[in-house]
Formats: sequence, C-alpha cells, structure tokens
Amino acid sequence: MHDFDEVGIMKNRLKVLRAENNWTQEELAQRVGVSRQAINAIETGKYDPSLPLAIKLGKLFGKPVEEMFLPDEETAA
Repeated sequence: MHDFDEVGIMKNRLKVLRAENNWTQEELAQRVGVSRQAINAIETGKYDPSLPLAIKLGKLFGKPVEEMFLPDEETAA
C-alpha cells in the first residue's frame, strides 16, 4: 500500500510544453481559465493543480495527465 502523504509536490513538464507552443504564461492561463500566477506556481513546483485543471491542461496539450505530472522521486518514499 502506498502512503500518499509522502508523495509531496509533483514534477511537471508544463513549462516545456508551453514553450513548445510559444505561449506566455498569460496566454496559457487564459486558455485554461486561471491566473498567470497560478501557471507560474505550477511551473515552479510551488503548487499542484487541481484534478480538473490538470485534465484541462492535458486536453489542451494533447497529453495524458500522467505524462505531464510525475511524483518528485526525491520526496516519494
């Protein structure tokens, strides 16, 4: 059994995917209905997106959520 309390912050590929589309943080934020600050916090690992937001991002980039967001192996026990 996995102790989900030990997962911690997720690593993500959001900044890379955004750059591949030549979008600013503001442009991405507008496309998914959040603030630029929220996108920045997700990209820098300060905040994990809600499941609905993660799914929106996956649909926007044409990627499964699990391909965009991975547990940080250093914090996952």
